[in-house]
Amino acid sequence: MEHSNRIHAATDTASLHKTKKAFYVGIWLNLAYVAIEAAFGLVYDSMGLLSDAGHNLSDVVALVIALIAFKASSRQPDDRYTYGYRKGTVEASVANALILYMAVALILFESVKKLFHPVAVDGDIIAWVAGVGVIINGITTWMLMRGSHRDLNVKGAFLHMAADTLVSIGVVASGIVINITGWNIIDPLIGIVIAAVIAIGSYSMLRDSMRLALDGVPRGIDIVKVRQAIASTDGVLSSHHLHVWPISTTLTAMTVHVVIDNPADINTITAAVKKAVIPLGISHSTVEAETSSDSCGTTHEKSQKD
Repeated sequence: MEHSNRIHAATDTASLHKTKKAFYVGIWLNLAYVAIEAAFGLVYDSMGLLSDAGHNLSDVVALVIALIAFKASSRQPDDRYTYGYRKGTVEASVANALILYMAVALILFESVKKLFHPVAVDGDIIAWVAGVGVIINGITTWMLMRGSHRDLNVKGAFLHMAADTLVSIGVVASGIVINITGWNIIDPLIGIVIAAVIAIGSYSMLRDSMRLALDGVPRGIDIVKVRQAIASTDGVLSSHHLHVWPISTTLTAMTVHVVIDNPADINTITAAVKKAVIPLGISHSTVEAETSSDSCGTTHEKSQKD
């Protein structure tokens, strides 16, 4: 068992290192690309390139915020922050979602303005510059993919980059269409489509992030199954004061009061309850055991009746 734990810990450390490396690579690659894309967008007056550059810039900010939170979450708890700094990953995911919607507002404003006052753009340049973006965003997306499965903070960064990859593909397509047809109105239309893609794709992340920020039960945790697991534990007569909330985007905590019949079994029963909820995604549990005669749940019920 000890050997297995060491292997698991080593695997987690290697995975964290790869995720951190993905953040650094993604930040520098995208920062360089934003500068190039924005420069070409200004020179050739392309709303498609400028809106994509704005979105990419928001992604750089998102990656930086996610990286800071990711690094802070590994710091040990202290006397002031007894849970550690893991909650920072939740705030980072909320900030990233809000940054995305700010980018949407800016892109929509500029695109609508260009829609009513279209200007000629170079389709070849748009296609080539956006094509570079497909490669850069694709590399970053691939590097963040593994960590996105278990951390909402990393998932937010991953979704940023995945959306960018699709958006860049759309900009490439618009450049080709403009080059063939000469329809310059395609450029601001692509800007509007980009804004719509970002808004729709970011909604679930904003919703989940806000849920975690408000200490709601994390998505993927079935509170009914948690209650059933506690109730089916040997020695538990009933339970009350069940609270489940996120410590971070990857760790979930639970507190619960259980009513037991035999006080002599308190350690065995509380340990069994903690073990029963681990497969349900709860990694940190505090279980308080009471007898039926001194249950605070019973006292609460009596006071309600009175």
